Amino acid sequence: MTSEPLRSDELTAVLAALAGREMVVVAPHGTVNTGVVSGGQRQTTAGPAEGGGTAAPMRQGPVRAGRLKSARRCFVPPPGFEEALTALDSGIVVLVGEPGSGRETHALNLLAHGSEEPVLVQVDGAVNISRWGPRGHGVHGYLVMEPPDPLALRAWDMSRLEGRLAEVGARLVLVLADAPGLAAALEDNLGMPVVRHLPPDPRQVFGAHLSDGCADAGACTAWLRSLEQGHHGELLPDGLPPRQAARAARTVLRLGVASGVSGAEVARHLARTEGPEIFARAQTDPALLAHLLALCVYGGMSAGVVQERAADLLRLLTPSEQPEPGPHDPRGLAAGDPVRPSPAGTLRALGAHRVRRPGTEKADTVSFFWPAVTQTVWEALCRDRPDLLPLLHLWLAHPGHEAEQAERAGRGAAAMAAATAGRSLEHLPDLASAASQAAPLVAAWCLGTAAGDPAAGRPAAELLDRWSVAAEEPLRGAAAHACHPDCGRVPAAQAVPLLRHLVETQRHDADMSLIGVVMAALVRHFETGDSTTRTDVLRRTLEWARSDGLLGLVAALVCPNMAGADLAWWCAQVLSGAEQASCAAELVGHALDEPAAFPAMRDTLIGWACEADGAEDRARALSRLLDALVAARRPGFLRWLLAMGRGPDGLPGKDLAARALAELRGDTAASNTD
Repeated sequence: MTSEPLRSDELTAVLAALAGREMVVVAPHGTVNTGVVSGGQRQTTAGPAEGGGTAAPMRQGPVRAGRLKSARRCFVPPPGFEEALTALDSGIVVLVGEPGSGRETHALNLLAHGSEEPVLVQVDGAVNISRWGPRGHGVHGYLVMEPPDPLALRAWDMSRLEGRLAEVGARLVLVLADAPGLAAALEDNLGMPVVRHLPPDPRQVFGAHLSDGCADAGACTAWLRSLEQGHHGELLPDGLPPRQAARAARTVLRLGVASGVSGAEVARHLARTEGPEIFARAQTDPALLAHLLALCVYGGMSAGVVQERAADLLRLLTPSEQPEPGPHDPRGLAAGDPVRPSPAGTLRALGAHRVRRPGTEKADTVSFFWPAVTQTVWEALCRDRPDLLPLLHLWLAHPGHEAEQAERAGRGAAAMAAATAGRSLEHLPDLASAASQAAPLVAAWCLGTAAGDPAAGRPAAELLDRWSVAAEEPLRGAAAHACHPDCGRVPAAQAVPLLRHLVETQRHDADMSLIGVVMAALVRHFETGDSTTRTDVLRRTLEWARSDGLLGLVAALVCPNMAGADLAWWCAQVLSGAEQASCAAELVGHALDEPAAFPAMRDTLIGWACEADGAEDRARALSRLLDALVAARRPGFLRWLLAMGRGPDGLPGKDLAARALAELRGDTAASNTD
């Protein structure tokens, strides 16, 4: 066999690419016998690295030119880059940081710094660094990502490596995943400084990638300027990994910087891509799926709440794999529970982060970088895994003890209703009837939220109608809570008739706490409504007052709270015409006639009189109201006048009450004379 000798530059390239292999067979244009070598080939065997022993086979190869070019072109020096360059003068830098935070890009730029066309080699992280060494010249730098046991390295290992690197004119960067106490331990073991990698500012990374891909510098600058108007946080939140910041820039470029697309729209576009990708990754890992769905529901709350809810869901997803609960744990979590406080790797896989609150007593929270991901995850789940919906409703029925957790669980159920055009509401009766004190409130938040959704609004309204006359107390309680304006989007025009149904169908032996919910909802609709809504609520309340039984009692009990909500509005109504004054007088008189409501209504009228002192319009309105009450001659009003007469001197409204009493007695005397 004939062979042509390699040129020195070709030999250098081959050795640089294959350095670390124990045997290199050089046979240009020839056939290599991989069995027994019987002659005719030229065989070059590399000796073991210094330090004795036989080195194990090692994998390494050149960093791809495209990868290196990309890493250098849009590089934003992170904090500590200059410090790391200084440390690299010794030949070795140990870089410690969170995975996914741009550590590898940082390391490549350290090794390439000062060279136009650097030759870099990446060494497999499984290599035993204490027995490894560079092979030959021609390589500018070596990168080792996360060796398995960095704490096994010692100062003499580093000293030997520094000498070998100096001989061949190369440098080495060791990249490690951060862990508590790791940097200090490495500094003690290695006798050299350890550089902590911190991620670069996501806004700078975004700007670098946007400028790199935008041919129109003016349009690019204008778009960045528009983003500064309060939209940085939603598109580029603090801590956003460089990879995602670059992805955001590419999305803007794809949509067109001159298209007028806003930062919020870009975030929604990103979420439409991220959500299905994250859900697809999580489907094969029950623990990751449990954490993903817990984030969708409870994201923004404390890390402990999210973790606890994820643990509960995982037990439902994999019941046969769960250990027996430990009797010592009041929450039922055994020592071997598979879900523990989320490692950073789990959050990275979910496109989420932990938000620390320095200087406060509040716990750290966890959430998605782009909150709109939540909606796209629900859409992917309802499309691809509808079999999970019954189980998820069972899980949401047990949200924990905090009121906010019940709200979050209800909104999660509403998100599934929106993603299924209301079909998932078929599981809501089971949720509301679950053995959980919070279950009816969770169902209420679901219905109240879904009521305002274009796709799920009609099915939610139909369910509310049925539940408002249902016999089951959990369903009735859920309907009552859903009609409260602080529990969703059911408007007063829809809520007040439902509340009336609940009162009219209330059994005498039922839990009367539901009536309290009805009253609170009615008053709150009045307090939060505009003038038209308030007028409508008063008209309907007056209809209740003219009814017998429980409906009339509820109207009497809510009237004092309504009357005390906004005196200026009431005065305007009384002064606007006889009809409005008569309506107000009838409601006030009805409340004064009801013994249970009399004390509150009495005090509200005294409050009116106090605020009317020195205010002409309010004084005229109160006088007109009292005139209407005198004309109505209701027994409760007479009781109020007598109570005011027995009150101390200086009691607000006492003079007005005395004049009204005299007028009433005069009318009575005249009537008796006739």
